[in-house]
Amino acid sequence: MKILWVKPGKLLPLDSGGQLRTYNILRCLAAEHELTYLSYYGGLRDEAYEREIPQHIPGTVTVHTAAPDATPLERHLDYVRRFPQLAPYPVTKFTDARVRKLVTAWFEERRFDVAVCDFLASSLNFPSELTLPTALFQHNVETVLWKRMAQFEVKWLDRMVSKVEYARMSRFEPKQVRRFHHVIAVSEADRDVMSAMVPHSAISVVPTGVDLKKFQYDPSLRPAGQEVVFTGSMDWEANIDGVEYFCKEVWPLVLAQVPSARCLIVGRRPHQRVKDLASDTVEVTGTVPAVEEYLRRASVFVVPLRIGGGTRIKIYEGMAVGKATVSTTIGAEGLDVTHGKDIVLADEPKTFADAIVLLLKDETTRRRYEAAAAATAQKYDWPVVTRRFVEVLKLTVQRAGQLAGKNSALAATETRA
Repeated sequence: MKILWVKPGKLLPLDSGGQLRTYNILRCLAAEHELTYLSYYGGLRDEAYEREIPQHIPGTVTVHTAAPDATPLERHLDYVRRFPQLAPYPVTKFTDARVRKLVTAWFEERRFDVAVCDFLASSLNFPSELTLPTALFQHNVETVLWKRMAQFEVKWLDRMVSKVEYARMSRFEPKQVRRFHHVIAVSEADRDVMSAMVPHSAISVVPTGVDLKKFQYDPSLRPAGQEVVFTGSMDWEANIDGVEYFCKEVWPLVLAQVPSARCLIVGRRPHQRVKDLASDTVEVTGTVPAVEEYLRRASVFVVPLRIGGGTRIKIYEGMAVGKATVSTTIGAEGLDVTHGKDIVLADEPKTFADAIVLLLKDETTRRRYEAAAAATAQKYDWPVVTRRFVEVLKLTVQRAGQLAGKNSALAATETRA
């Protein structure tokens, strides 16, 4: 199968869930199919990235758009500049005339069997008329994501911006979802939400996976101490809000019962709000060489998210190495997990803290959760997930043919009339 894949932003380094999901699927696809991956990015030119990414994903084409994205000031000015446009800013900031021209030319040449629009942010770079079978890969339902951000943003200006973008996204996303031949969701929950935008049959679910070669369970290992770990990109608002909530409302309750406990916040580019959480019992690591090493030494893995959409790869990573995990319902949304069996779900500070304390103090209970978590993660190795993705791409081709046939029949009927 000849596949065109279009995604905004650099794919390396692999330090976010969306990047990990795309990277692992692309790697598996490239091994068996003829793949062209269009990686376009803004900010400063990164020649090292342009040299490296084809070594990981053969068939990669890079385009540097020079969109202003290097500093917060540039991003703020760019937002003001693009504000008059009707489409949401998270889409217009990734829309580029050169990228659209290239994608349109490839569509006209019909050199691919199927195309993938990875994230809604790429959608306006695709031709208005999709002459090739094209799937929209929705890592999140963006309307849900922006609605939650509008609810939980701390700063009033950020909250107002989120409300504006939520209003725009609620108009924009349904139209784009309907434009593509097929939609790929990462969870049944996302599929159910998008069923209000497009028929349920036009959406397929491809679950989140995990690299089982990298994240392995060793039942003989013991935690290094009473460490509680959170991992994630620490410049992402959902993670920032989550660790702020955790450190301010949950962690004091844990320390009251386990004074020797320590919390590690592990992840790239920590925002100042995250850095300010550091204390005698809370360590903010910043970027680390290997996240899995921090997971292995932890006693408890936590995912205290209140904002977000799609699914969290970090949960399967933690479970794959056999970590007892405590998460909010939103944090584990859409994943194949069972409260009380392989994960603990808690949405209130006290219940969240009590779960952590139990797992820190009761080794028997903790080890039961560890084994169950590892068993669940074993079902979601990336090659298995990619085979499901290929099935959906074939379905996209079929649906495109069916829709073309219906449109031709309708045109013929109108002509005779």
